Amino acid sequence: MAANNRRMSGKKGAQVGSGGQRRRGLEGKGPTPPAEMRKGHAKQRAAAAKSRRAQGRPQQRRGGGRSTSELVVGRNPVVEALREGVPASTLYVQQFIDNDERVREALQLVAERGGINLMEAPRPELDRMTNGLNHQGLVLQVPPYEYAHPEDLAEAAYDAGEDPLIVALDGVTDPRNLGAVVRSVSAFGGHGVVVPERRAAGMTAGAWKTSAGAAARTPVARATNLTRALEAYKKAGMVIVGLAADGDVELGNLAALESPVVIVVGSEGKGLSRLVGETCDFRVRIPMPGGAESLNAGVAAGIVLYETARRRA
Repeated sequence: MAANNRRMSGKKGAQVGSGGQRRRGLEGKGPTPPAEMRKGHAKQRAAAAKSRRAQGRPQQRRGGGRSTSELVVGRNPVVEALREGVPASTLYVQQFIDNDERVREALQLVAERGGINLMEAPRPELDRMTNGLNHQGLVLQVPPYEYAHPEDLAEAAYDAGEDPLIVALDGVTDPRNLGAVVRSVSAFGGHGVVVPERRAAGMTAGAWKTSAGAAARTPVARATNLTRALEAYKKAGMVIVGLAADGDVELGNLAALESPVVIVVGSEGKGLSRLVGETCDFRVRIPMPGGAESLNAGVAAGIVLYETARRRA
């Protein structure tokens, strides 16, 4: 009872203190650690990926497959393809052909380049090869394109001691846009382009021509599933940046371009597909004071690649 009276009394007694916990809680915790040491930060994921590679983990590299061979048909298209350095295995020339200056130039270019077979064939044979197209006596065979695997692009960048800069195309079906993107990637120090295996432009003769020779030094990888390829890039420490007209971040305010990055460009009409858009870490818009609704894939990619190269310089 006495104990209860003491507990209920209003007398001041010894107070239970915090033991210094509150004072220590107010003390500073030191400087903010660098981005490479902050858990979950993009640079930390990239550093962890580099560390794993340095430990010699075996890499399972798989090729991205091959396209089918292609025929370039007609005198002007054949001459233009040869001028632009489009890979070719055989030039078929019709027997008894009317030898104009385009035919002579084609034959001269084949002789200068070397490594291209020259075959003479009767007109019916060329008609059969081209399914009756107006070949005008000249048919150029373009060999299958050897695609890289998406993982190879990042590996090559890290092996060179550089942060990966990769462009992925989502729903871009015009080979000329693909060629323009390849050319921009090459010009601004990028490490390659990724395209989906289905419903997308591939490395055709048209893409080679538009790339103006850049396709010979810039790899193009083909992904069976683009969303899964982007998710794999994220796990490897890369930031996924999608271009969208209604993006939340303006290009000039995006610091992530200085990190290992994949820039995803959608089609001019539909933009990014839903799953690809949800996979992106950032949805970025390019400011257009002129009021244009959208840019084609080649132009949009070139703008972002330039901004990335400028910041990394």
